[in-house]
Amino acid sequence: MSRDECVKQVLETGIVAIVRSHDSQQLVEVARALVDGGVTVIEITMTVPHALDVIKQVRHALGDRIMLGAGTILDTETGRAAILAGAEYLVSPVLNLDLIKMCRRYDKAIMPGVFSPTEIMAAWEAGADVCKVFPADVLGPMFFKAVRGPLPQVRMMPTGGVDLNTAQKFLEAGACCLGIGSQLVEPKAVAEKNFDRIRELASKYVEIVKNFRNSTLKGK
Repeated sequence: MSRDECVKQVLETGIVAIVRSHDSQQLVEVARALVDGGVTVIEITMTVPHALDVIKQVRHALGDRIMLGAGTILDTETGRAAILAGAEYLVSPVLNLDLIKMCRRYDKAIMPGVFSPTEIMAAWEAGADVCKVFPADVLGPMFFKAVRGPLPQVRMMPTGGVDLNTAQKFLEAGACCLGIGSQLVEPKAVAEKNFDRIRELASKYVEIVKNFRNSTLKGK
């Protein structure tokens, strides 16, 4: 899949589910529950044990039903390995310009981590597809609204602090999509193999995005 096609699906879905767990054995079923709940863009973090193997397993199990990416990518070596394992996009908690360049080389989408207007602009100019504002709970929705004033062309995704209470607020402030981790893939639910809970949460977040977009269209 091309970078443009990947970015289009990310924006249409509006949610990037961040899967981070010390128990890699359950993650295929976690991914399946997310898809069943309507969340089809999934990020497997490199902190997961044997993350590259998990990416391959999830890709094999769910195929084209998902847009699968790799997160917590800190360098180009790890990024390239993740792409070869089947990742369609990469996410990083930091701004690494060489990583952006590498993704451009292989036509893969990249979402680098940023925390200030200067980092946001540097990432965007370097070719970032979406700027991952992290940790978003420190900055809050008003940061997005403020930055969108002078930088309306930049796509920003909050990560860290997005939950059922704040999701709509971030969207209203100008977020193009939402990066959601433990508030969607609850560690307790994963440990207890409570995949119905993950499916239920996925559906709730999908509904929030859907309702926000419908209300926005009605307001035009």
